[in-house]
Amino acid sequence: MSSGPVEHVASRPTWRCRACGTAWPCSPAKLRLLAEYRDNMPGLMVYLVTLREEAAEQLAGLGGSEPPTDLHRRFTDWVPARPR
Repeated sequence: MSSGPVEHVASRPTWRCRACGTAWPCSPAKLRLLAEYRDNMPGLMVYLVTLREEAAEQLAGLGGSEPPTDLHRRFTDWVPARPR
């Protein structure tokens, strides 16, 4: 019995996408988040900053004392400053 397609969500503590295996948020996850928060970009930023901080803590625990340096770009740089 198949449970259907795997969603593009983060697998903690590695922060890789469960569906495609790339660094999360992957492109499909970004598109989904932009659609979900299309009328609330500030809310999306708050959500992503919270996740970024969680990821920084978990990733630092996996590979030493420092989190990856690209987390700002990865989690929040792609969000439009103004609604489209």
